[in-house]
Amino acid sequence: MNASVNPVSIGPISIGLIGGSGLYEMADLTERQQHEIDTPFGRPSDPIMTGRLAGVPVAFLTRHGKGHRLIPSEVPYRANIYALKLLGVRYAVSISAVGSMREEIRPLDLVLPDQYIDLTRRREGTFFGQGAVAHVSMARPVCAELLTVLARSVEAAKLPGVGLHRGGSYVCIEGPTFSTLAESLWYRSMNVSVIGMTAMPEAKLAREAQIAYATLALVTDYDCWHPHEEHVTADMAFANLIKNAANAQRVVINLVKELHAAPPPSVAHDALASALVTPPAQMSAEVRERLRALL
Repeated sequence: MNASVNPVSIGPISIGLIGGSGLYEMADLTERQQHEIDTPFGRPSDPIMTGRLAGVPVAFLTRHGKGHRLIPSEVPYRANIYALKLLGVRYAVSISAVGSMREEIRPLDLVLPDQYIDLTRRREGTFFGQGAVAHVSMARPVCAELLTVLARSVEAAKLPGVGLHRGGSYVCIEGPTFSTLAESLWYRSMNVSVIGMTAMPEAKLAREAQIAYATLALVTDYDCWHPHEEHVTADMAFANLIKNAANAQRVVINLVKELHAAPPPSVAHDALASALVTPPAQMSAEVRERLRALL
């Protein structure tokens, strides 16, 4: 299937926002335009909404679909990232619910992880294969410049009672079940900061698509490792997500203003320069068409 996208009336879009659990729309988005996008990897989780946020053109995608229909393993990660690439996105911020794996990271705090540990098992994690080979570097999976802008945006939002934790590792599990106590204690032994179910392979695919990527992690609970706190349940997580979603939208407004005014350079934007092993001339026409937006 050929990749296709409807024209965007507000002009080029370089900023993409991926809404996770509890964040299914951006209330302040104006001049909305909905896009049903076909990609060589299927359709995204939901139609992508474009519009203006604080006057800045953005694209917004709800990762789990409206009504939260998709478990983490069912999210079409490749289609999601490819569709954002087709729209011209160069900076993507993923807004994700997570559990805390450290005492000092409290529910309702915000975390900006700079590393990921991928423990997923059932997900397609690359655009390449079947006639094209690339090995992108994931030593530094988060764009440091984007993370700096995101940190400033959190601080500018002045969220009372909300702690900001910059850096740390996000362990991504398959889900949809929460951890056993033994697993939770094992993850803690890895010295991770937070646990979630959606950052991978999203971060890997963003790097292959040469999109600068960062996660705004919204803490909802202490997973099940904490000896004195209630073990995580869906009801608990979503109750805190309602509070977190409002905070996230305030942060994002600051973020898009600064990114639009001064888009930073990123090593992600040239990730394939040293990663592509198969020369495009050696790829079949079918493969080149499938990877057209990336190449």
